[in-house]
Amino acid sequence: MASISPIALLLLSLLTFTGHVLSATTSYLSPETLFSNYDKMLDSFKIFVYTTPPSTDGNIFTTTQESQFYTSLLRSPFVTEDPIQAHLFFIPFPSSLSTRNLARQIRNIRVRYPFWNRTLGADHFYLSAAGVDSSSDRNIVELKKNSIQISCFPTSSGLFIPHKDITLPPIHRFQVAPSVNATPAFLGYMRLSERSPSSLIEEIKEHPEFKVESAPWNKTGEFIKSSRFCLFVYGDDMTWMVEAMALQCVPVVITDRPIQDLPLMDVMKWSEIAVFVSSSGGANGLRRVLDGIEKSRYEMMKKSGAAATQHLAWNAEPQPHDVFHMIIYQLWLRRHTIRYARWVEQ
Repeated sequence: MASISPIALLLLSLLTFTGHVLSATTSYLSPETLFSNYDKMLDSFKIFVYTTPPSTDGNIFTTTQESQFYTSLLRSPFVTEDPIQAHLFFIPFPSSLSTRNLARQIRNIRVRYPFWNRTLGADHFYLSAAGVDSSSDRNIVELKKNSIQISCFPTSSGLFIPHKDITLPPIHRFQVAPSVNATPAFLGYMRLSERSPSSLIEEIKEHPEFKVESAPWNKTGEFIKSSRFCLFVYGDDMTWMVEAMALQCVPVVITDRPIQDLPLMDVMKWSEIAVFVSSSGGANGLRRVLDGIEKSRYEMMKKSGAAATQHLAWNAEPQPHDVFHMIIYQLWLRRHTIRYARWVEQ
């Protein structure tokens, strides 16, 4: 595996920013505290990892994002072998683990260790690509309602709890193409997947200002670079959104309900990076929304999105401020969600 992904190579060439410069170019929720807190996290944050269940190998997850995060975590300085020093506790379990066996694993943790019962699992976290479903078992209920779930974006409705849970952005490696026309040829560009067809998309396909492409997609990124906006239907294929942002094509997310599981929602102001629009207005309504965005705001969204991709880049060896460290940062922010008296061995 390469030591750095192609997306990061692009960012190293385009975004040679220090933390202080990033705070001025990226739309952060709390730029005045982000980098000081980040440094504190690097110095002190500790995570205890429970032993993996028997009969599982090192690759216990089904998605590349989960495996990459898990591998990076185990190799990181955040892991401690002393649970007394830990701020949070990580529960690894295979994606294929049944609800019954997961409940048994939580029960064993409850019995063998004193840490779960202090907060009923609120200082614990776990990886589950699709999210943990509801169950009447006490152990699963506490895991789902109290522990921090890290799932893959987008997560199915009902399987993500805002303000507690976190999502992993997709891994999407791409080759950077040479610059094409400086003046965008299209207002918006969309890639179709097998799930895409709908009445709105049929309207968009017929609209002269939009370019809709079916697989196999243009591998050079030419249509992305020659479009002002890149269109995504929330819940459909959004794996190339980081690519669009890096190539300064402003993402447009078509959704009829608020989105609460966007990656790094504790870090970035997505409203200043992407456009969110309902499908109810059809293709003409979409065009009116996009045409109504002032040039100054559009230019700022392009720059903010391109800068933000540094935080969405996956690297085989984690780099400062990349997605691995930003996920850890979001965990760091949750370390005091519930306060408790420190356990003392009797």
